Amino acid sequence: MYRHANHYYQWDHPVYGQWLRYNWDNYWNPYQINWNNRWGESTHIPLQDYGPKPLVIDIDQAAKQNNNYRTALWTGKHFQVTLMSINVGDDIGLEVHPETDQFIRIEQGQGLVQMGPRKDSLDFQEMAYDGYAIMVPAGTWHNVINTGNTPLKVYVIYAPPHHPFGTVHVTKADAMSEHT
Repeated sequence: MYRHANHYYQWDHPVYGQWLRYNWDNYWNPYQINWNNRWGESTHIPLQDYGPKPLVIDIDQAAKQNNNYRTALWTGKHFQVTLMSINVGDDIGLEVHPETDQFIRIEQGQGLVQMGPRKDSLDFQEMAYDGYAIMVPAGTWHNVINTGNTPLKVYVIYAPPHHPFGTVHVTKADAMSEHT
């Protein structure tokens, strides 16, 4: 698609196969992927590990679209982004990462955040909702329990990366069986 007034150019990208949109008035960015169809309607984002290539993405849409317990979206040398969907009444699972800081952002739903210095001492508890961010320092035991009536949709940033490139766990049981 070519629109002279706004100087937008669109075509089918040979690698991504999605409509790319370049705004020549501001800058040319071949890594910004526009997952809208020709009529501006939102379409399905292919959820896969795009790292370590440059990527610009609607993280809100990607997180809400993800129905897997965990999907690695981008894995680089120094950090990783994963998408998670936690079923109603379920939780992420009590865990600790000795060498990894985490950032968790809630895009849909609500949950009870628990953290503490030991597995049996979760002395920090706080409710979190859409738009809330949770910072988990390395070495801190933590869990997030879905207390709402819809799946809890979050994205998680691990620094350094925690899961292998391309990790997909359809269910929590899949993730737990990988750790045994």
